[in-house]
Amino acid sequence: MRIGLLSRLRGFGLKLEAVAAGEAPRPETGDQPRLFTPARSFRRYVAHELTAEEDRWFPWCVVAFGAGILLYFDMGWEPARSLALAAVVVGLICGFGATRSPDTVLRFVCALMAAGTFGFAAAKLRTERVDAPAVTKDIGPISIAGRVEDVSILAPTKARLVLKLTRFGRESANIPDRVRLTLVGTKSVETAVPGALVSAYAVIRPPPEPALPHGYDFARWAYFQGIGGVGFTYGAPKITEPPSPPSLIDRFNASVEKLRLSMTARIERAIPGPDGEIAAALITGERGGITENDNNAYRDSGLAHVLSISGVHLALAGLGIFWTLRALLALWPRLALTQPIKKWAAIAAFLSSTFYLVISGGGSPAVRSYIMLSAMLLGVVADRPALSMRAVAIAALAILAYEPEDIVNPSFQMSFAAVVGLIALAEWISSRRHKDAGAFGRGWRLFRHIRHYILMMLATSIVATLATAPFAIYHFDRAALYSLLANLLAEPVVAFVIMPAAAIAVVAMPLGLEAEPLKLMGWGVHMMTRIAHWVASLPGAADFARAWPASALIVIVFGALWIALWRPRWRWLGLMPIASGFVLILASVPADVFIERDAKAMAVRGGDGKLLILGPHPDEYTASQWLQRDGDKRKVAEARLGARCDATGCVATAKNGRVVALSLKPEAVIEDCAKANILVAAVVVRRCDGPGLVLNRFDILRIGATALTLDKDEIKIETVTAERGERPWTKHGKDYRTGRGRRP
Repeated sequence: MRIGLLSRLRGFGLKLEAVAAGEAPRPETGDQPRLFTPARSFRRYVAHELTAEEDRWFPWCVVAFGAGILLYFDMGWEPARSLALAAVVVGLICGFGATRSPDTVLRFVCALMAAGTFGFAAAKLRTERVDAPAVTKDIGPISIAGRVEDVSILAPTKARLVLKLTRFGRESANIPDRVRLTLVGTKSVETAVPGALVSAYAVIRPPPEPALPHGYDFARWAYFQGIGGVGFTYGAPKITEPPSPPSLIDRFNASVEKLRLSMTARIERAIPGPDGEIAAALITGERGGITENDNNAYRDSGLAHVLSISGVHLALAGLGIFWTLRALLALWPRLALTQPIKKWAAIAAFLSSTFYLVISGGGSPAVRSYIMLSAMLLGVVADRPALSMRAVAIAALAILAYEPEDIVNPSFQMSFAAVVGLIALAEWISSRRHKDAGAFGRGWRLFRHIRHYILMMLATSIVATLATAPFAIYHFDRAALYSLLANLLAEPVVAFVIMPAAAIAVVAMPLGLEAEPLKLMGWGVHMMTRIAHWVASLPGAADFARAWPASALIVIVFGALWIALWRPRWRWLGLMPIASGFVLILASVPADVFIERDAKAMAVRGGDGKLLILGPHPDEYTASQWLQRDGDKRKVAEARLGARCDATGCVATAKNGRVVALSLKPEAVIEDCAKANILVAAVVVRRCDGPGLVLNRFDILRIGATALTLDKDEIKIETVTAERGERPWTKHGKDYRTGRGRRP
């Protein structure tokens, strides 16, 4: 018995020595019960998969970089510079830990934290870099002068320009850097010459705030564009002599703008009518002349993305030149056998894509595609392959590092969503590809190619539609139900007719030979427009959707990224956040009352669940936004039918029986105060104790446009001012450097 006990002890000692040497698993002791074994196994599994997926860490770090930017923009107050500096320090510490730690999971988490803090700091740095004075109240008529930087021709008698100011009345300090002006009249439009120095009398107003809580914030966009005011001119501006010659950069920008306008005019001469306006939009990005009817048809059919200079256009143009030039050079056998014609074609495609990017205005989809295309073409020159998912991550990082505000831009979001989804699809197909067994034989090779093309076009259309649909619904509150059909019909026309003809026309313009290619392009545009109108006319082609909460979009996007960026089986866990996002959408409750920012109009949800618009002269844009965000297809005039209004005000009954009154005159306040549960007055209210909520004119001016949600026992109030917070681009915010009010 002693011998058996000693042998067991000896065996146990050998096991301990093996564990210490790393040759055997450690025994489970009382301090480490079997309960923790699955957790340790799961951690080892995660570490193993992260090691295998290390090439995906960089795309995830770019996602974390974007998350840090979103955190910055979601804050209700402007963080101090010291906080941004602290974020950089934390990021550096985390980055050092990510390179030194032997723990794979810890290194991955540290890398994400470092990227997130750098994103936060980049957004703060960008805000500091573009900060400029802005007007906070209506000014004018006032004498202004400046240099024309950007011109958009909206119609033969209407234009919009951005003016870099050199004079602003009698002020010499704290004047806006730029203002955006609307010009009306033939003489006014003639003065809209890029680079020209003009003077005019104008009314300048602050960039408008959102029309309702969680609405589009034009003022934030204007702030990052350096635009400190918007307005219109009295009479035609006058072109004046410059006091000093413009800088080299100003001359270059003016030359580019003149080239864009000149190309637009030549395109419209060669392709008269609406087709010419659309063709100009595809080449130079000038969309102002497209008719409202065509805009609606492209939007309702799901082809609106074609009207913008997107990455698809630039890629088709660049790759088309690459393959065409390479094929032409290959016609000379001696040249093809002795010279690197593939590299020559890649360099030519790179230069042509750069030119196309410059004349297109440089939107984020085009910049994204340009960076990816450049990586591929320069990879051809350097005899190195391009990594697709890494290339799109590099493109996203380059855009966000330079202009972090693009992350809230629908164009940026939809562009990258589509390309990430398509790359993930291509990788998935590549991983499952198997050799064709030849069941159809050689005679069926053409059939197999046609079948492959149709299936791939169908798959890419489905993936691109699913990838962009959440952003389209969130930002534009509409879903094009037949967008898949429209894209399947229009894509061959765009790929094989419109864009090749456009590329040839641009190359032929310096020689004056663009007429015939543009006519071919015009035919393709006409066919595409017919497809858009036909699909848009189908029953139920476009449907409005009620506004989604931002939290729902965030979790849906996270789930989609989880599926697209990972390759192991755990990628399908991304379906869980996507499902939770739709649960959040279904659980969200729409607002019951919307109040205009001047308190002269409002919308109330009645017993039938629809909004009833009150007020004698509601702002058309604001009222349409109320209906659109509520998923209501009706026109503003239809939504006003049934309103009980007179010269002094309006009264409506909300869906839960509460009486809501809009008082437009002082004499209506006494009566409405006695019978209303909620009173909104466009005048001053001295005393009113009856209603549960009273908002007068000065309350609304202070808090901005307001939305009310009527619960059984309380009223939930959302305001534009509270939602935007005190930021540099908010009219009601404080100066984030001094804590005092914004500059006048």
